[in-house]
Amino acid sequence: MATAAQWIEGARPRTLPNAIAPVLAGTGAAASIGGFVWWKAVLCLLLSVALIIGVNYANDYSDGIRGTDDERVGPLRLVGSKLAAPAAVRNAAVGCLALGAVIGLVLVATTAWWLILVGAACLAGAWFYTGGRNPYGYSGFGEIAVFVFFGLVAVLGTEFVQAERIEWAGLACAVAIGSFSSAVLVTNNLRDIPTDTESGKLTLAVRLGDTRTRTLHLVLLAVPFVASLVLVARTPWALAGLLALPLALKANEPVRSGKGGPGLIPALAGTGLAMLVWSVLTAIALTISGL
Repeated sequence: MATAAQWIEGARPRTLPNAIAPVLAGTGAAASIGGFVWWKAVLCLLLSVALIIGVNYANDYSDGIRGTDDERVGPLRLVGSKLAAPAAVRNAAVGCLALGAVIGLVLVATTAWWLILVGAACLAGAWFYTGGRNPYGYSGFGEIAVFVFFGLVAVLGTEFVQAERIEWAGLACAVAIGSFSSAVLVTNNLRDIPTDTESGKLTLAVRLGDTRTRTLHLVLLAVPFVASLVLVARTPWALAGLLALPLALKANEPVRSGKGGPGLIPALAGTGLAMLVWSVLTAIALTISGL
């Protein structure tokens, strides 16, 4: 039976920046147009964290019962390591996603009814990434889904529920965060190319191959800093986001130097840290512009 520490590790805490950064950026975008609502920002954060933990447990369950995680290089997987029963991990996933749904309904009730459709799409995207008969994560669409859900939907959704409108600065932030989040998944899938190829999991990294996947990681990390330059049109303080550039370059170092397997694990944490720092600096800059 898995210990509490192993359950926490199975929740993949290194992915939490993917949940926190979109809310920070979306809140900054809302604040820049005078729409900051603190309690809605808190609910968005709780919703985002619940969903990403739910996604992680759902992936652990689905990959585990398929045998994809039988030979792993990266962090702990509960089902694949046989530390927890598949049903227990599935129930944990459902519980987290259900909690996210409840929080989402509160936001729907205080904003707009049609957000229910967005929430339903998010829940379906979470489960069918690796779940179901034809998981889209096994067909190379994972990075696109991450860009959409943890970039466009999460950032613009956070902005909308607070300001009740979205505008171009929010879109720039959404593209930046979506690129960062996709870069995290690209790193993960680059590391897993050998085992994913063996198990028939045709991720984008498997389809592109090692060299082009490494190039993609660099391109994705460059996009947020282009966004910082674009956001100067809203406030010159947006240049503060460039202070995260050294962290992004450090995160990319294992990738561009050709490392593989465990050697790529620091790139996962590094990419997440760069994203988090960029979102904090940008959110502060946008908030100042709205004062």
